Amino acid sequence: MERIRDLRQLPKAHLHLHFTGSMRATTLLELADQYGVHLPDALKGGEPPRLRATDERGWFRFQRLYDLARSCLRRPEDIQRLVREAAEEDVRDGSEWLEIQVDPTSYAPRLGGLIPALEIILDAVERASRDTGLGIRVLVAANRMKHPLEARTLARLAVRYADRGVVGFGLSNDERRGFARDFDRAFAIARAGGLLAAPHGGELSGPASVRDCLDDLHAGRVGHGVRAAEDPALLRRLADRGVTCEVCPASNVALGVYEKPEDVPLRTLFEAGVPMALGADDPLLFGARLAAQYEIARGVHGFSDTELAELARQSVRASQAPESERRRLLAGIDAWLAA
Repeated sequence: MERIRDLRQLPKAHLHLHFTGSMRATTLLELADQYGVHLPDALKGGEPPRLRATDERGWFRFQRLYDLARSCLRRPEDIQRLVREAAEEDVRDGSEWLEIQVDPTSYAPRLGGLIPALEIILDAVERASRDTGLGIRVLVAANRMKHPLEARTLARLAVRYADRGVVGFGLSNDERRGFARDFDRAFAIARAGGLLAAPHGGELSGPASVRDCLDDLHAGRVGHGVRAAEDPALLRRLADRGVTCEVCPASNVALGVYEKPEDVPLRTLFEAGVPMALGADDPLLFGARLAAQYEIARGVHGFSDTELAELARQSVRASQAPESERRRLLAGIDAWLAA
């Protein structure tokens, strides 16, 4: 019988973590008290809120809770605290490389404008990386609920700061709204500037949204992508192209994409040869951080330690880490398995 190893000791890369959603629940309570922000009971308790975003009302509630949490980030010191604590949590869970996703327009009004907001975020990332030893980079994400021209502005800004730690360009929010092709120009700007294209797709919408990410936005990674499991031809395409799906099992269940943890198609994707990078998405709202996603793969889906090590390797290969860092992480994964 295979010995069960400590998943927190498994080196891994974390490629799907949203900025505000990375906050500790205790930090949110402290900041809300400091700024006089009234939080609903759903954001006050020790348990994650009950969410179901498969209908418009449920998604609106999810966004409202997220926006309330974001409203508590008002000063550069708050941004620095959030990033430092997110890094500490990742290190505790065995992450050695983090790519955190942020829409700086959401923070611009309180931080002096779009450019100052991004610079404050990047300064916080640089400091947290130095203090914790965790490699951290940033994906700038556009909001598909806003006008595509705004996405182009963000893409240009992201390219401008590629030498300060921005490595990719994303597209978040409700994928049922609008069309991926509306944002093709923004993604073309980002790709031309050397950034990874990593839009969300295949979560709230079905396989067609994943195909749109590939065809219209030329995605190198897909945020979530789990609904691709419903289309065998699409699975083959993802596997053949080596496009990684950033799969977040706990959030898939919390948002009602799947009823139960065992319904998340981890096995289907894995056995089809689709690369996966397990991610926590928004632990503030879903409760589970990175190591817990690997625990789900092990405890619910029966992944062996050999298979879990391969999942960790897939996360590293899909990252934007320098080649030397990838080699170091892959060697660490081999050592974890051999121990």
